[in-house]
Amino acid sequence: MTKKYPSKVSYGLLLFIFLIFYGPLIPNLIENPINGKTLVVVGLLSLVFAFIVHPFLKTKYIIRNKQLDIKFGMFSYQPIDIRNIKEISKTTSKLSSPAPSFDRIEIKYGQFEEVIISPKDQMNFVKDLTEINPNIKTNIVEP
Repeated sequence: MTKKYPSKVSYGLLLFIFLIFYGPLIPNLIENPINGKTLVVVGLLSLVFAFIVHPFLKTKYIIRNKQLDIKFGMFSYQPIDIRNIKEISKTTSKLSSPAPSFDRIEIKYGQFEEVIISPKDQMNFVKDLTEINPNIKTNIVEP
């Protein structure tokens, strides 16, 4: 059984990042004509912005062979054995994680490991994990 869950994305956060990147250029573009130097700066900023946005749009969580695989853009996390998951709970933590949304869940597994993720369909995601490991404690319930 392989199930893929795309990540939920906070577009407000993407807008915030966009404004941080391009906001300082707006007064310069209003006051001065566009020239080669401006185009180079916009081009370089766009490359960096694309590198940052790519993981936002390409994050997914895959349940396969009793393992949870986390793909964060072009990066992959170490697979998590679902049988080692102890607890799944909602979190408001803003720690860096493969979760491009503020609607996040925390997964505790192994001895002291944890990861924060943001699947779009949290209920079915948790249901699929608890079917594999019914010992998982969770406070995520249907609304």
